[in-house]
Amino acid sequence: MTRTAPANPIVLIPARLAATRLPGKPLADIAGTPMIVHVWRRAVAAEMGPVVVACADRAIAEAVASAGGRAVLTNPHHPTGSDRIHEAIGRIDPSGRHDAVVNVQGDLPLLDPAAVRVAVAGLADPETDIATLAAIIEDEAALADTSVNKVVAGFADPARPARALYFSKAAVPWGEGPHYEHIGLYAYRRAALDRFVTLPRGVLEQRERLEQLRALEAGMCFSVSLIDPTRLGVQVDTPADLERARVLMKVWSQ
Repeated sequence: MTRTAPANPIVLIPARLAATRLPGKPLADIAGTPMIVHVWRRAVAAEMGPVVVACADRAIAEAVASAGGRAVLTNPHHPTGSDRIHEAIGRIDPSGRHDAVVNVQGDLPLLDPAAVRVAVAGLADPETDIATLAAIIEDEAALADTSVNKVVAGFADPARPARALYFSKAAVPWGEGPHYEHIGLYAYRRAALDRFVTLPRGVLEQRERLEQLRALEAGMCFSVSLIDPTRLGVQVDTPADLERARVLMKVWSQ
């Protein structure tokens, strides 16, 4: 392999108002600021390169611009965030200067900027196409919860990335030992993102309803790095999550 670690990454944050469980959540107020602006600020603080919000709605773009950020409007009908960021990077950087694209979910208002740096570091391995994050599951209820996505990886050394072998909503693998929650923050090599969005939906992807399985079924190499779960903060999917984020933001700002 001749690939090297990316030298010029860009961070893209996909966002749309039409969320099923919490409509309008990118603009949800947290401590007087729209959630998408909190995410943008934390991504900027990671200092991994330019940060652009790839959005489906003009209201999101206006909120980001009002905070001093940059947003690009994309096709509102994209089925996934990966498709959205792929359109955005093609418009922002058609010449391919940025050799890695970091997909930061737009519902992580308390994300530790260091987590973004950990994900990008996973691309230092020349065999890795896509790098992502995970955290040890310590709550038995979370282990049984099918809304908590799990990743199977054999960490010989928890301080070093491991190869992701499978993703599931089930509590896998069987037997004694830790289980890991997959944190949906991705660092793609530019060529890997270009390839990923052209792949047909995989059999296992459709069964598990997990987009990342498409890459594994196509033979792409996923690396996963462990982080402390507090670096995630809270992922806002429901009204209860939003209230928790508001409480934590208030506590952390004191």
